[in-house]
Amino acid sequence: MNAITAPDEFGGDMITRAVGEELRRVREARGLSRYQLVGLLPSGIGERTLFSYERGIRQLTVLRLAELSWALDVDAPTVFARGLQRAKVLVESLTLAVDLHALLADERVMFRPLAQWAKNTLNDHPCGIVEVVPAVVQNLARFIGCTQQELTDHLVRFTPDVDGGERRREERA
Repeated sequence: MNAITAPDEFGGDMITRAVGEELRRVREARGLSRYQLVGLLPSGIGERTLFSYERGIRQLTVLRLAELSWALDVDAPTVFARGLQRAKVLVESLTLAVDLHALLADERVMFRPLAQWAKNTLNDHPCGIVEVVPAVVQNLARFIGCTQQELTDHLVRFTPDVDGGERRREERA
């Protein structure tokens, strides 16, 4: 049996910080203070504990992530994936959330062939937010003549901002 080496992204507390930062973004986008959010939680954690989660000082358990996500009306997998995407951690295996409007405004010559794909995708997803699975990223990379990693790094730049209705608007590409 071959040992699998963990990627460098597992070092430090990058994932803990990334997910905590995403929780903070969602909380702020919902217009909630830490005090208000802890008041919604059945577990009764304190503001300092929430602060330590948001800053990546303290690790979240899966149960706590689920509870916080429920209180924020967002899916826990979305919080986890968006946190990793924004922090650029393990992105090559993530389904990437992409803001097509922002992508269309990009002027980089190498990635201009994506403009037609983005325009066509907007016809089916007028909200402009789509999720792009790794296989699609790989095929788009082949189409425009770059590596999957190069395209992934580029698409990460267009992670949508958090807003109140985003969870309900997301669609799959």
